[in-house]
Amino acid sequence: MIEKGKISAFQMSFTMLPVIVSTVILTVPSVTVKYAGRDAWLSPIWASAIGLVAVFVACRLHQMYPGQTPIEYAESILGRIPGKIAGLLFLLFYLHIDGIVFREYEEFVVGTFLTRTPMFAVIIPMVLLCAYAVYNGLEVIARSAQIVIPVLLVFFFLMALLLIKDMKISHLLPMFENGLKASLWGSVVPQSWFSEYFLISFMLPYLFDREKAVKWGIVSVAGTAAVMVLSNIVALLVFGKLTSTFVYPVITAIRYISIAEFFEHLESIVMAIWVTGTFIKISVFYYAISLGAAQWLKLGDYRPLVLPIGFLLALLGYWCAPDFPSLAKYLFTTNVFYMMVVQLLLPIGLLLIAQARQLWRKNRR
Repeated sequence: MIEKGKISAFQMSFTMLPVIVSTVILTVPSVTVKYAGRDAWLSPIWASAIGLVAVFVACRLHQMYPGQTPIEYAESILGRIPGKIAGLLFLLFYLHIDGIVFREYEEFVVGTFLTRTPMFAVIIPMVLLCAYAVYNGLEVIARSAQIVIPVLLVFFFLMALLLIKDMKISHLLPMFENGLKASLWGSVVPQSWFSEYFLISFMLPYLFDREKAVKWGIVSVAGTAAVMVLSNIVALLVFGKLTSTFVYPVITAIRYISIAEFFEHLESIVMAIWVTGTFIKISVFYYAISLGAAQWLKLGDYRPLVLPIGFLLALLGYWCAPDFPSLAKYLFTTNVFYMMVVQLLLPIGLLLIAQARQLWRKNRR
């Protein structure tokens, strides 16, 4: 195997939490409230069904082709040339998405805090940090997530408690004013983010307790949904329907925290925690690209590809959108279908073809 490290299914679930939560926690309240109104807290629950499907498909394909990633079993399922094309599609997709994540990171840091800092001065240090983590392997990324996520969650719940004095329960009422239809519409964009759970297929070959993968995958999806529900509830209780008018509602809400005119300006702490979570997210995508590219090229080691891929990611982070409004419009429209096609429909297609081939072989006997 190219990757020598081993992680547990528990570590896999922790690693996947920031992959979804680190970016959506900032924007998901604004998006869901726009479509679901007061019932936005319910939308992540519907969306999490896509995460469960992605986990099931990834684990089922791994059971059929143990020890292989999508880049490898695409060839086993579709044949050499079509499999190579499908593998290249996965690689280009993840390269593009990771470039977009870099741009989201840059836009948030520069737009909210470091307003006079050049874009590359923000992106390049993160590229180098993530490259170092990826170079050292999956085990390093997983252990980093194990340290970061508990801290991130504790601070997030603490911030929610400190905002209680600014919350109004009336902002949530009346519930189900427009039935379930509104909350279902609000779940469309989060569904695309939950489809990222297919990334576990790049980790499954390196678990030492693979029989627990489904269990911990489900736990991770449930945890992600719970954090998204809480972020929506906090934003709604503080701002009500005005939540949809803010770019980063959670950060705006945290700026309201002021205790005795001394304990305030906590958004800087939130930024530090969020940047750490984003580091895990970028590293997971970066690792999947590097590992997958080495497997696609039939190399014995993925590490020589880490820095060249990092250079491409830095360029994509700069070139992927002309400005933030264009990026936001893309993320909440075209990108939704783009992510669902590659991370859900394509894997389901691979699974159906693999099962059909398996059934055909049995019938021939």
